[in-house]
Amino acid sequence: MNTFFEWFLFVAVIFLVLRVVTLEQRLKQMTYTLKQIGKQVGVSERAINKDIKDLLKDGKDIEAVKLARETLGLSLVEGKQYVDELKAEE
Repeated sequence: MNTFFEWFLFVAVIFLVLRVVTLEQRLKQMTYTLKQIGKQVGVSERAINKDIKDLLKDGKDIEAVKLARETLGLSLVEGKQYVDELKAEE
């Protein structure tokens, strides 16, 4: 009985991991599509980007990441990636 439960739990975890990976891929595709639509329609970039870029110009990278995280609800890694993308645009 215990082995069956462990096997079932293992299969459930694998299923959930695969589902999360699939959802992450779909989210990336949707984000890309929305960015492309935004460019075609002429939607300007987020207002917070100017504040983040100002912090980066002043050499305040950590504060820029903190602002991105607080404003956009990002994790530490996502905030760092977001700021790095803005930095690369400069």
